[in-house]
Amino acid sequence: MTERLRPAPGHDASVLVLGRAGMDLYPSVDDGEIEDTQAFTTDVGGSAGNIAVGLARHGVSVGLISALSGDAVGRFVRRRLEAAGVDLTHVATVAGDPRTSLALAEVRDRDCEVVIYRNNAADLQITADAVDGTALARARYLIVTGTALVAEPSRSAALAWMKAARYAQAHVLLDLDYRAYSWPDRDRTEAIYMQAVALSDVLVGNDEEFALIAGGQSIEARLRAFASQGRVCILKRGSNGSVVFTGEHEPEHIGIFPVASKKPYGAGDAFLAGVVARLSAGDALADAVTTGSAAAAIVVSRRGCAAAMPTPDQIRQFIEANDISEARGQDAHQTL
Repeated sequence: MTERLRPAPGHDASVLVLGRAGMDLYPSVDDGEIEDTQAFTTDVGGSAGNIAVGLARHGVSVGLISALSGDAVGRFVRRRLEAAGVDLTHVATVAGDPRTSLALAEVRDRDCEVVIYRNNAADLQITADAVDGTALARARYLIVTGTALVAEPSRSAALAWMKAARYAQAHVLLDLDYRAYSWPDRDRTEAIYMQAVALSDVLVGNDEEFALIAGGQSIEARLRAFASQGRVCILKRGSNGSVVFTGEHEPEHIGIFPVASKKPYGAGDAFLAGVVARLSAGDALADAVTTGSAAAAIVVSRRGCAAAMPTPDQIRQFIEANDISEARGQDAHQTL
């Protein structure tokens, strides 16, 4: 494991995840379209919610930093997260107009439509006065998902948690999680992201997301520059696997586990949960990324997101039964 990700003395193995959690609805029949379905199944969703559940499945002590509406949808998400073993000490309940996010997602690998309702989202109401230095002094990692940066007061709150984490010597991971429809013009978006990048130890994203903060350079040149400044960068390239930049040696390419996938979403959240869980356990970075790739493959081969997150035993059995590869092809399709 790269030295810069080793825990500081006095920090336990806990992880805090900051960002959105919501309710997901899936057509009860695979391969169906939303407009034709007669019934839906439910699950917890949202990038931070999924990552938190994924970490809990790994046996990691994990807490969520977010906000939920005080209505039935917010209570649904709260109860599901509690049942999954996620600590909700830092999840506020918001009164009034803000609502917990709702996503409708088809369960099919091609032409899959996902409709997300995030008008006046409750999770964007977290405030900087909720920063808990005591919790950060114990935590090993703080994971921040990029959607928390799209608006105030969440943006300032996320940056405040990151600053406090750095002060407490907890490692900060930024999942870029860029959704173009949520952001203003490109220059303003890049400037906001760069504030968060400056406070991060690890950056995780795909080509589109890293291109946003490339600053006119090629993605590889920009990631090499970030790595030379002391950051670890993990570039996710779907069926082409991942590339890890540490600045300690040449970028390392790590493949995927080809699977017949049910749907193209959820893999990135499973990937990050797997990576952080294994880093928290002391694994080498490349081994942690391999575990994340296996977790991603498992999730895209199952219905749902949070409910599809695998346990360590399931991941171990999967790795033993499958070969890692960088091959392309219909059966190797997955989106990290």
